[in-house]
Amino acid sequence: MQQWLLLLSLASAAYSSSVNDSLLWGPYRPNLYFGLRPRIPQSLMTGLIWFGTQDYTSIGQSRHACDQGDQLQSYTWTKYDPREGGVQVIKDARNNVQLTTEFLKVPGGDHGGNWAARIKGQPLDPLRPSRISTIFYFGLEGLGGIDMDTDEEENGLEGDIKFTGSSPELDDFVIRVVDGPNNVAVTEGPQSEAFKDRIGKTHFIGQQVPAGNIWQAKEFIMQSLMKRAQDVIAPYRDSTAGGPDPSFVLQLPDEVYSSSNLYAIQKLFDGGFQFDVFFESASSKQKLSSSILDEGITALSSSFDWRFKKIFPVAADYASSTNKEALESFSQAITSNLIGGVGYFYGTSIVNEKFSFEWDEEDDGEDSAASDEVKGPRLTEPKKLLTATPSRSFFPRGFYWDEGFHLLHIGAWDSDFSLEILQDWINLIDESGWVAREQILGEEARSKVPAEFLTQVPNYANPPTLTVAVTAFIRRVKASSSGPSDADLGMDFGMAGSQTPLAEREALEPGSLSLDAEVAINFLKGIYKPLKRHYDWFRRTQRGQIKQYARKARSRTEAYRWRGRSEKHVLTSGMDDYPRGPPHAGELHLDLISWMGLFSRTMREIAEFIGEVDDAISYAEIEKAILDNIEDLHWSEEEKMYCDLNVDNDDESYHVCHKGYLSLFPFMLSLLPPDSPHLGAILDMVRDPEHLWSDYGIRSLAASHPEYGTGENYWKGPIWVQMNYLVLESLYNKYAVEDGPYKLRAQEIYRELRKNIIDNVFKEYERTGYVWEQYDPNTGHGQRSHPFTGWTSLVAMILTEKY
Repeated sequence: MQQWLLLLSLASAAYSSSVNDSLLWGPYRPNLYFGLRPRIPQSLMTGLIWFGTQDYTSIGQSRHACDQGDQLQSYTWTKYDPREGGVQVIKDARNNVQLTTEFLKVPGGDHGGNWAARIKGQPLDPLRPSRISTIFYFGLEGLGGIDMDTDEEENGLEGDIKFTGSSPELDDFVIRVVDGPNNVAVTEGPQSEAFKDRIGKTHFIGQQVPAGNIWQAKEFIMQSLMKRAQDVIAPYRDSTAGGPDPSFVLQLPDEVYSSSNLYAIQKLFDGGFQFDVFFESASSKQKLSSSILDEGITALSSSFDWRFKKIFPVAADYASSTNKEALESFSQAITSNLIGGVGYFYGTSIVNEKFSFEWDEEDDGEDSAASDEVKGPRLTEPKKLLTATPSRSFFPRGFYWDEGFHLLHIGAWDSDFSLEILQDWINLIDESGWVAREQILGEEARSKVPAEFLTQVPNYANPPTLTVAVTAFIRRVKASSSGPSDADLGMDFGMAGSQTPLAEREALEPGSLSLDAEVAINFLKGIYKPLKRHYDWFRRTQRGQIKQYARKARSRTEAYRWRGRSEKHVLTSGMDDYPRGPPHAGELHLDLISWMGLFSRTMREIAEFIGEVDDAISYAEIEKAILDNIEDLHWSEEEKMYCDLNVDNDDESYHVCHKGYLSLFPFMLSLLPPDSPHLGAILDMVRDPEHLWSDYGIRSLAASHPEYGTGENYWKGPIWVQMNYLVLESLYNKYAVEDGPYKLRAQEIYRELRKNIIDNVFKEYERTGYVWEQYDPNTGHGQRSHPFTGWTSLVAMILTEKY
């Protein structure tokens, strides 16, 4: 036993050290086109602003935070690894520039090592002017300080610029900004002679920003720039000679105020440009250079390409395609933008324990009855979260039911990184077992959210997709050569494990330390209790009624309904406007009981893996009861489909049947046996063009439905990639491979559906430069928010057939 504990401790320490060193820094401000920070609540944050100087109106369209209104042609990390860095390409036709941001991590010393960033640009159209002003800024929150070491000059600076700083978590550090070799400034233009002392210089500002406001850096910086511009332009307002060229006026004032915690460096270019930013930790003893960045990015690109082909190879049916190289680049880009879109958030959230709809008040019990002292919304204690963001422009925050799908994809690339994200979500589970479905942490996150969605309610759930991520992790461990065999599972865990030292394993396969048996068991043991608390919360707070309405079912307990629905929306289900029956305390929801079946199965798998034998038996019994009740309560023999239940005015129970994603849940989550008598009817509905089938994927609501394409039309027909992924996964792993009467039919549907999804999402990416939140079922066109490299990026998993 002592030997086992020692091994476990050493494995855990090695895992933790590796993760902390290589994953501290990143573009963890995904709401910005380019923003770097460490995973430290109050620390150094950087960002990039740019605008054109071809005219004065361009300053009003400065770029900083990702915004669909900017109408960029595309922006995406084309290659990104969370431990090494990556390359992002941004196409801004309005300003005629293609920006490339390169980010390289350089290990060494403590505090996450060093990093280097390169910002470079080229005209998109070489026949048109490309005059760009860039502003790179960095600000320090919390304790510590930054000083500008380079002597100030009132007309700007030439050459390299150096800053020194220190904070409790980062210790001493240096930041240097270095010009590229061939930069050219705008030198000709109206009134150029009057501004000759400032032309071609680097301009700057250092100012003090109140605590907690560094995220608003752009507003502070642009106010300084505009104030100076107004003063400069004033003498020319009545001049017959005309005003100066915009590039001579739209400049920072070259001032540093005492106790500055925000610094901005501005460079103005005519044509192509390049400059580098270096962050050097004093503990590393290494000075970075442009040649190190050159070599590092080249090496990163080569290693990324090699590793990507190994982990996400294009499957055989596309390997001979004339589009193979374009498909590989597409797959790399959507994977990279998913991982490069991971954000680190810290702050309070808004919770209201008192809120509930009238149909929720009847039977919610203790979880909805807050104390008399708690009235209305309140701010929680600050919390932290590392999370993949669905859309950098529209949803730059954590979403519970999106995250499970994100982690399937991220975990395939870097298992350790996915567990860091998963662990943060587990840490959000409170003492009652609840976790908010949207994590809107801090003022920066709240600034992007409509007011009606800010408040979270502690009796509201969301599909528990973290279970999908845990199941995938267990599957990866079992598949790993260092993982325990089936004979080892549930037996002598002290003897199971890798024969390869962890350090060697990490060198061979970055991000794989968590696949070592000892580390995996330790992790699962650590999350088991809070996850069990979360599971129990679902069973307690989302339970539905059976006996009250004389419903016949083998289990008298396993029935569920979503709390927090309104008349026309069930936001908690994740399928917001999907048709349901009228709100009633007696309704039962098919999708939720299906999720609970999957949740029970996952808890059983974890319990078996970590040796909780009695719990595993209990979960298996609940799982069986749920599967029985799906049949007893939710199958409509008349409609030949699974349905919700509701209660009429005579307190009689009736089925609410709407052909679409909802009716597929027991099939999508692989809860049905391959010889189920209902499987044939389900496959017929999936493949019927009058119902769910389209040339672009499975529709969310049947084309034959009277509400198809009506109203808000969010889940009333549009195609969602993650739901199609679940259909494909169930076919690939179960119904197309296990013996049953519909095996050949399942294989045929799998092949056709997979091709439709890949071809359409790829076509739209080529056409528009983006992957999208959803796709039009009639045209295949991408629609709503973009880029949506959240769960839509699962197309890369579909392409390589990794389910």
